[in-house]
Amino acid sequence: MVEPTVVPRSEHTISRRDIDQDALKVLYRLHEHNYVAYLVGGSVRDLLLQRHPKDFDIGTSAHPHQVKKLFRNCWIIGRRFRLAHVKFGNKTIEVATFRRLVDASGVTPEAEAALDLPGEATREPDALSVDHDGNSLEAEAAQRSRRRAEDHLIQRDNTYGTPEEDAFRRDFTVNALFYDIGTFSIIDYTGGLKDLDARLIRSIGDPEVRFLEDPVRMLRAVVLAARLEFAIDEESLEAIFAHKHEIARSAAPRLLEEYYKILRSGHAAEAFRQLDETGLLREITPELEDAPEAFWNAMGAIDRYRAQFNSAPDSLTNTILAGTLLHPMGIIGSRTRFHADAMERKLELGLLPIARRDVERLQQIFSMVPRVLDIQSPMRAQRGLLHRQSLNETLTWLEIHGDRPDVVAHWRELQAQRSEHAPADGHDAEVPLTPFTRRRRRRRPPRRSSL
Repeated sequence: MVEPTVVPRSEHTISRRDIDQDALKVLYRLHEHNYVAYLVGGSVRDLLLQRHPKDFDIGTSAHPHQVKKLFRNCWIIGRRFRLAHVKFGNKTIEVATFRRLVDASGVTPEAEAALDLPGEATREPDALSVDHDGNSLEAEAAQRSRRRAEDHLIQRDNTYGTPEEDAFRRDFTVNALFYDIGTFSIIDYTGGLKDLDARLIRSIGDPEVRFLEDPVRMLRAVVLAARLEFAIDEESLEAIFAHKHEIARSAAPRLLEEYYKILRSGHAAEAFRQLDETGLLREITPELEDAPEAFWNAMGAIDRYRAQFNSAPDSLTNTILAGTLLHPMGIIGSRTRFHADAMERKLELGLLPIARRDVERLQQIFSMVPRVLDIQSPMRAQRGLLHRQSLNETLTWLEIHGDRPDVVAHWRELQAQRSEHAPADGHDAEVPLTPFTRRRRRRRPPRRSSL
């Protein structure tokens, strides 16, 4: 048993004023019913760094069904590991029972992740080829490493444990910090506080073993370092260089979701540059290894847009993010079409499968752009565009990648005026004559029948 470092309230900077009020409600209720309740993970890290966390996740000794008994607004989700989601309007507070690691049994985290991604198939790993220099010895070494990796795969991660066990099953030390609502103290089992002060991303345990257990951790290490402007510790960095090819074993939907997280982070340009330096970019999306200047301009544009918000806005949909990856590479544009014999085909970027629905919505956005830019068109035509479902995403696209803020402001004003006149029940109603409405025709009275 490891004795944790406990930092009392008087010696750290986290205040309950900085914690989401709904998350506090969940923490307090669990504590009042004699369950251990901690704020966990990235939210504690971000609060200590004076950042605004996107999510406030909770770890507890209560099992999911026990959490559900305490909250009427609770739903239990997940197949790989049962989680409790406590809903407050559109906000979700995730509550997870403390877990522990167990011995490997041949069930990969990729296969398990596929269970939690309905409708998405797990991509089979591509066959390993020789490196770009044609060095067959390195290829053989990589194949041996792949065979060794089969012995390290973790099994179903669904065994409940203690707070200490939960801390050691996490990926990096800075993500294994707990905030105890009972004592208002910080609890550190893994040395995360020291690494936070040193601005260091360090794997918990042997990084080679942890990266072979779940290769996506290599990607997360690089992205987290870029987002926090931290360095990766030497041992973890060496393990990434040695096992970067193992990333191909990861489920494609997981990799795509990680790329979307990068684009939502506000540090996309730096994250992709560091992925390039470590070689992970070539393994996942070789098309981006020698990306044109247009790609890096797009990364800078989405970072500037994200900087306007404390956390990732809902306007950064998967469609917008997919377009930000594909459009500057010339992979998709307004003329992209699927042939009849490829109706079910997915567009792919390296290992990443881009959903067909996102491709179709991108086509709608690109076809809308010329019409939206024409703000001198008749008002009747503009009113028609206000009803298009793709208008909001088109405006977001222009905000990020366009150079006509006056056009975006024009359409936002039209939307605002339309909303002012919209009735509460959503039905059309007669409104004062404005540039958006026509005077209603008077109904002709019914003709009297002659007797």
